[in-house]
Amino acid sequence: MKETRPALRYAKAILNLAKDQGKDAEVNNDMKSIVDTISESDDLDAMLKSPIIKASDKKKVLNALFADSVTNITKGLFNLLAENKRMLILETVAKQYSVIYDFHKKMQVATVTTAVALTKELEDKIQKKIVEITGNSATIENVVNPDIIGGFVLRVGDVQYDASISNQFNELRREFDNSHYIPKI
Repeated sequence: MKETRPALRYAKAILNLAKDQGKDAEVNNDMKSIVDTISESDDLDAMLKSPIIKASDKKKVLNALFADSVTNITKGLFNLLAENKRMLILETVAKQYSVIYDFHKKMQVATVTTAVALTKELEDKIQKKIVEITGNSATIENVVNPDIIGGFVLRVGDVQYDASISNQFNELRREFDNSHYIPKI
């Protein structure tokens, strides 16, 4: 994606400004709200990506939509993107901001896929496994997928730990496929 580099630069600049003013957490909430709003509204996404609609009109829509719910720093981002005719990358900037904010705060998000919803006891065990694997704790996001049968699949950043029963069945199947066992007659 050619828009990732400029979006990252905008996100870093906004994070630095927000840190200077002590509002980095508030701006992170703004960015999450922007991503959620754009992903939920196909019309808003199409409007922001439309080359026909003027940047000033896009800015007016965003200011009206987020009038009381975002900080002045975020409104300044709207102005800056409109001025530079870069409204197209607003969603990417917001996503990049959240990524670098989490990195700055040394926060990780661990995605845990299980066959059933996690209980508090299981969350504690998984948190221990996360600390064992990465050395840091993480926020746990649970995804329920009955296809894994049992166990769990843990993904933290680019590390994946697969302790699912379906994975164990697949490994067993591969082992049987690769064996050259010939029964005696």
